[in-house]
Amino acid sequence: MRVKLPQLMLGAAITAALSGQAMAQDGSAALPMPYYLAPAGAVLALIMAFFFYKGFMAQDEGDENMVRIAQAVRDGAYAYLKRQAKVVYAVVAVLVVILVVMGLAGLQSELTWAGVAIASLFSGLCGYLGMKTATNASARTACAAKNSLNDGLKVAFRAGAVMGMCVTGFALLDISIWFVVLTKIFGMATETLTEITTITLSFAMGASLQALFARVGGGIYTKAADVGADLVGKVEAGIPEDDARNPATIADNVGDNVGDVAGMGADLYESYYGSILAAMALAAAAAYSLGLESTDAIKLVIAPAALAGLGIITSIFSIFMVKAKDNASFNQLLKSLHFGVWVSSGLIILGSFFLLKTLIGGEAFSAVGISSLGIFGSIVSGLVAGLVIAWGTEYYTSYEHAPTKRICEQSETGAATVIIAGIAEGMISTWIPLITVVVAIMCAFTFAGGSEHFLMGVFGIGIAAVGMLSTLGITLATDAYGPIADNAGGNAEMTHQPPHVRERTDMLDSLGNTTAATGKGFAIGSAALTAMALLAAYVTTVQTNLDNQIVEGNLTVQEEIAYAGSGGTFTIKNGEDVFGGILVSGNNKQIVNAIESGEAVAYDVNAEVVKGHVAGKSFEIVKVKEASLPELLNFYNVTLMNPRVLCGLFIGVMMVMVFCAMTMNAVGRAAYAMMRECRRQFVIMKSQFKKDGMSDEDIADPMKWPFEVKADGHDYPDYASCVNISTGSALKEMVIPSVMAVLLPIAVGLILGVPGTMGLLAGTLVCGFGMAIFMANAGGAWDNAKKYIETGAHGGKGSDNHKATVVGDTVGDPFKDTSGPSLNILIKLVSIVSVVFAGLVVKFSPLVAEWLHLG
Repeated sequence: MRVKLPQLMLGAAITAALSGQAMAQDGSAALPMPYYLAPAGAVLALIMAFFFYKGFMAQDEGDENMVRIAQAVRDGAYAYLKRQAKVVYAVVAVLVVILVVMGLAGLQSELTWAGVAIASLFSGLCGYLGMKTATNASARTACAAKNSLNDGLKVAFRAGAVMGMCVTGFALLDISIWFVVLTKIFGMATETLTEITTITLSFAMGASLQALFARVGGGIYTKAADVGADLVGKVEAGIPEDDARNPATIADNVGDNVGDVAGMGADLYESYYGSILAAMALAAAAAYSLGLESTDAIKLVIAPAALAGLGIITSIFSIFMVKAKDNASFNQLLKSLHFGVWVSSGLIILGSFFLLKTLIGGEAFSAVGISSLGIFGSIVSGLVAGLVIAWGTEYYTSYEHAPTKRICEQSETGAATVIIAGIAEGMISTWIPLITVVVAIMCAFTFAGGSEHFLMGVFGIGIAAVGMLSTLGITLATDAYGPIADNAGGNAEMTHQPPHVRERTDMLDSLGNTTAATGKGFAIGSAALTAMALLAAYVTTVQTNLDNQIVEGNLTVQEEIAYAGSGGTFTIKNGEDVFGGILVSGNNKQIVNAIESGEAVAYDVNAEVVKGHVAGKSFEIVKVKEASLPELLNFYNVTLMNPRVLCGLFIGVMMVMVFCAMTMNAVGRAAYAMMRECRRQFVIMKSQFKKDGMSDEDIADPMKWPFEVKADGHDYPDYASCVNISTGSALKEMVIPSVMAVLLPIAVGLILGVPGTMGLLAGTLVCGFGMAIFMANAGGAWDNAKKYIETGAHGGKGSDNHKATVVGDTVGDPFKDTSGPSLNILIKLVSIVSVVFAGLVVKFSPLVAEWLHLG
């Protein structure tokens, strides 16, 4: 879609905006005051991120060995991210060129390329800053755990809070600045707001693409190292986890940072950013369709951003509430983290009530059926749904509860039954989030007034997603701290710290596994709500593009109605006003033949509708901009009986399955290479031990091996070779699945048109959501089953039961850290790509269909 500026070139408009000249077409003077919660919250988040960073960096990093190991992990993480950035930004550069061409061709806004590039940069920056924080925090957490459990928790959690603040701060700052700039350029008329928010929604493609690369690449990296380290180190050689004698240990610790921290940061940036933009776009569309004046429309549009700003403030307050006693149990630690999230949620519920009363409390809103209390109900629906999903995830993944203990019991009969039990528990765990999302969607839709006005109902779903993610500042802190605690345990093990240090870091790590699973639950749950909102946003984008392209058709001076050259579309002139219309009743072929043959067609043109008759039969053409979503969907025949829709559904399901298979196989191939390298090094090390005079009995006991050995002039273990395997595999394997997610929606749109795209989006959403929950929960349960046995249950570390759960954990690793979390990004990326390329599909899909004789 191209936004047209009356009597002004884009460059002049930008110059005027930068000089502070307001050009609001409706004469509105300024944005409502509650809007400034968004930029204020964003700036405050970045200030607090700096404060938390400086705070934990002042802590002692430990002895020389702890610093050395931490530096090795840092170097590996930086090296990987640098190489990943080259690949990602090369793809982004190609995309930017395509978007520039589309902008020049009038198929997309001329600003889309800039917004996509900036969103991609910010998403990558959040991942980088989170990774930098985590790699600096791991040794400090281990050192602090020497003093007390609470000190270790405080360092790890505050470091995690840096990630939470960076993600929310940069995302909301990006949205706030673009919104101010675009309203200054284009004005704040109600119709213009729909164009502005449609443009900004397309920016989310940059964040989604960056996130998918980061999640897939980071997930392949970390799980290749983790599987190799576990199967060869723990199961085959009998070496404890994170022991310095395992060649894959450093790669494993690097992977925790590039996958579980940098990848997760980019992932949740994309979720947060996309949910706000989708809700704002739907608010603008609803305001236009209801005929709200611009001063009222702007209040509805800014509500999601203001809510997000309020959420940042409550999250900051709640972060300071998280504390733990030194002798705290696992349950007490979990309650401490939960307390922070509950405090933030309670404050959001209270604050959003007054925020909406201020914004949407006037007579103009009640006159069109908009209730601040109803929208408040939608927000609460999303927030409560997030908490319920988090609870369900915790229940099915924490070893404090029956499902994970049932998996442990299956270890008595070996790895096969552990895997069977994990798959079963993962599958059954989907019922809680699926039912919760169904209830949340219906409640949010109804509360916002969907039964009277469809677009308001969909806006309710969109703002429910924002409500679910409004506490992201603290929920992400509880998520990001997990990998930090994991790395702290690795540092403690590799540097031979006293046993109580490892015990404390293990407790923090186990807690991190559970909180990470709940964090993934929030991300996946919000993806379902956001993707539902994006379905409607796609239709409204199609609507705008369809109108623009119909209006470009030519009318002679005498004509008032002309066939626009595409089934059921017409260009209509009413005085000086020219608009696009779509046939909603009547026989299209009869009308077209009559118009083109010059037959008499009786009709009456008014501002919105053409009504008339031809050959004794009536017809009605509705102005495209005034068409309701059901009318537009009916025009495109988006029904389950349309083969194009069904084909799109099947392709959506296929894409989810193929994507999971590709990422799982990628981990398998990379892990295979890692295992071969570890085995090769062990053979060399054992041979050198023999040459150095060790007995066969001592060589058979890995705990008697020296931590370093020199063989043929080379030092072993050789950590660098394992790091290179993970890096090379991740960079090679991440491209095809990520590019597929961009190209397939475009191809489906061009071949199967709008109906096929709608089917694709629905199929991807439904199948992807279920698969993502299943994989994340099964993987988390397998991991914590292993952790539970390591506490001493069922024989403890080194037992056959332990080895069986280690095998289960290696299966669960790519489930929960590669394929599963990537699916929630895939769901939204497919939707955003469809939105961005809607103009291309609307213009060319009828031509492709005619060429392929698809009817």
